[in-house]
Amino acid sequence: MWQVWLILAGIFLIIEIINFGFLIFWFSIGALVAMVSSFFTGNIIVQTTIFLVVSTLLLFLTKPFVDKMLPKDKIIKTNAYSIEGKIGKVISDIEPIEGKGQVKISGEVWSAKSSGDIYISKDTEVLIEKIDGVKVIVKPLV
Repeated sequence: MWQVWLILAGIFLIIEIINFGFLIFWFSIGALVAMVSSFFTGNIIVQTTIFLVVSTLLLFLTKPFVDKMLPKDKIIKTNAYSIEGKIGKVISDIEPIEGKGQVKISGEVWSAKSSGDIYISKDTEVLIEKIDGVKVIVKPLV
């Protein structure tokens, strides 16, 4: 029976390599511990219980440590989304009713909407909150 646990451990490691989540690894360790237990007992229920208990304990006890060690999936804003959070200047009044208005951000001109459906006059500095389609959503800095 130890061969089955060894094969399972290998399969779990291959899945972990493909997955990159550092989650399936603990099942591989659990399978190895179950393999060692198979040398002492031939009872498949005991071996399976050992596999499940060890895998579960490792999963929950090491998760906080692993979360600290692995890099966070920070979303790096690129291209158009890199302007979110920047400050721009209104070059054409932003009128919520007509949906008109333009903002200049880092030398680029963008169509704009106000975030609270408020009127924002020309030459007002605004904060770019987000991008909605081809328009930026802004709010006045004041």
